[in-house]
Amino acid sequence: MTVPARPVKLAPSLLSCDFTRLGEELQAIADADWAHVDVMDGRFVPNISFGVPILAAARRASSLFMDVHLMIEQPERYLRDFADAGADGITVHVEATRHIHRAVGAIRELGKRAGVTLNPGTPLEAARPVLADVDLVLVMSVNPGFGGQKFIPASVERVRTLRGWLDELGSDAELQVDGGVTPANARLLADAGATCLVAGSSVFGPDGAAAGVARLREALA
Repeated sequence: MTVPARPVKLAPSLLSCDFTRLGEELQAIADADWAHVDVMDGRFVPNISFGVPILAAARRASSLFMDVHLMIEQPERYLRDFADAGADGITVHVEATRHIHRAVGAIRELGKRAGVTLNPGTPLEAARPVLADVDLVLVMSVNPGFGGQKFIPASVERVRTLRGWLDELGSDAELQVDGGVTPANARLLADAGATCLVAGSSVFGPDGAAAGVARLREALA
């Protein structure tokens, strides 16, 4: 069973881009809707990516919506730093803070769109108490920490469940999916209720990011 199709935003993940050509890579994804910025601290996830300076550079190089995903412990310590560096939206993990409601409120107080996410092994119920307070819910369809991972098929049902919960609330929050998203599963996720797809390695491929974005658009058409 599928739900009525909704417009789907594309958010290429800068984690997979060539950072020696950051400005050019951002221009190549200009036909996307958002730029997804994955921040990892080497503690909450087993990898270190980048932080405030890269976001600030991306902000200077592009007018795309900067969608910042904080995969860091105690994210509330750094919310203002990322907001000041150019984030338009900030997403935090329910597992990364003891006070998820407070973190969501702090993001909104900074004038940014607030998002919440959880790891694939975390029950969806952990996010339910704040669903009415967020602008975005992110379904991680891989275990966070590294790009290029294989999509976890059970994520489709998690998307469908969250779609139902959001609809029950009358929420217009984005329902985002991140991890292993490709043209092969993009339509499946959209039919399950996703409204924003994050894609890294399937966009920033050998034939260029513009072609990667176009392939995803075609798959969703």
